[in-house]
This record gives sequence, C-alpha cells and structure tokens, in this order.
Amino acid sequence: MSARRRSPTFWALLAFTLAVCAFLIVPVWMSMLAGVTQNYFTGWRGGLTLGWVIKVWTDYRHTVFLSLKVALACLACTLLLGVPAAYVLARRSSALARAIEELLVMPVAVPGLATALALIVTYGGFGDVRRSWGFILIGHVLFTLPFMVRSVLAVLASIDLKTLEEGARSLGASFTQRFFGVVLPNCRSGIVAGSLMVVTLSLGEFNMTLLLHTPLTPTLPVGLADAYASLRIEVGSAYTLIFFVIIIPLLVALQWASRPRDPNATS
Repeated sequence: MSARRRSPTFWALLAFTLAVCAFLIVPVWMSMLAGVTQNYFTGWRGGLTLGWVIKVWTDYRHTVFLSLKVALACLACTLLLGVPAAYVLARRSSALARAIEELLVMPVAVPGLATALALIVTYGGFGDVRRSWGFILIGHVLFTLPFMVRSVLAVLASIDLKTLEEGARSLGASFTQRFFGVVLPNCRSGIVAGSLMVVTLSLGEFNMTLLLHTPLTPTLPVGLADAYASLRIEVGSAYTLIFFVIIIPLLVALQWASRPRDPNATS
C-alpha cells in the first residue's frame, strides 16, 4: 500500500521544526568545534587539535570531579528525602498535603541567585560550612528535590497504592516490608527518571552555584564561565566539549527512562 500523501502544512511544519533545531544546535556545534581547532579565527581550515581539550582536562579536571561528587551526593540526599516525601503526599489527600507539595516547588520558581543569597545570609556565618562543597550541595538539594518528588509522586498517583498496601498488609507484611517490597518496586520508573533529572540538573546548575562556590570549590559550570571570561575562546570551547561529553549521555538516558513501557511486552 502506498504511503499517504503528505499535505503542504506537514512539510511547512517540518521545515519550521528543522529550522528551529538548527537555530539551537548549530551554535553549540560551532562552540564545540572551536575547542578542537588550532585557532578559532581560522576555523577548521587551520587544523584540528586535541591540545585545548588536554589543557582543560589538565588544569580544570578538579571542577569535573567536584561536580560529579556534588551531583552524586545530591542524588543520595534527594532519594532519602524525596521518595518518602512523595509517598506521604500520595497517601494524603488533605489541603495541607497539597500546600506542602506546592511549597516544595518554590525553590524552582524563585531565581537561583535569590535562593543562594538567602542561604548565604542564613548560613554564611558558619565558616566551615561556607567554605566547603557541602554549602553548594545544600543549594543543589533545594533546587532538585522538587523534581524527585514530582517524578515519584506522578507514578504513585497513577497506581492504586492503597489497595496494594492493604493486600500486602492482609498477608502479614510489616510497614518496612510493604515500603521496600511493594511501594518502591511500583514507583521504580519515577525514581529512575527523577534520579537522572537530579544528576543532570546538578551537573549543569550555574546561577545558584555562582554565589555559593568559593575559589576552592568551583564546579564545572563555574569553571566553564571563568574559562570563557578570562582565557582564550578555544579553551572555553574545549571546556564546553568536555561538559557535553558528560551531560549528553545522561540526557539520552533520561529520555530512554522516561519512555512509556509497552504493557503487552513480555519479559
């Protein structure tokens, strides 16, 4: 059977979509290409090199490792706080639970600089905390926790959680057995999606981290901004290339984990 003829509207929308994608992707591609050229102003015609990437990795790899450490610690904190919080909110349908749910989203609505300033005013007097990477971690947890809670809560709201727990309780399961044996397996997709989102957002967070970091605790995005501001553009572009090498696999994994599963698929 021949394929259905596409209407002019379809091709117009496709062309518009491709144009928007090119508008967004081409600058990123050009920036990454500049990181492997001998000279930005002559472009690839002047020759390609990995020298700038090696320089960035040699001089700034500590920012990559710190960002990964903060992101993994942030993931652990949001799992410990966000999953139980989502479970409680899913079990409660009161106005207080809905108010708490909305309050959890406040750090996302408030500009990151304002949140960072509030943290500095409140906890900046504690010298050891202010000078450690744990201060950045506090800000990242505040920013990413709503995404974990929302992801898990959306899955819990789509299942008959009360019936599942009552069935497990009737079989003699304790609260711990019900939580780890019934609740967590049923919200696994939400936990996975929330986890990948938390790690990705933490790695790329800049606005809040710009105020929270110290000269001893620069993260990858802060180092990227410093490289563009104070060094050759090739160095900043090589920094961008390293950033995308780290972040793109996480974004791909996020998209894969967020895909709906075929209920008819056999294991």
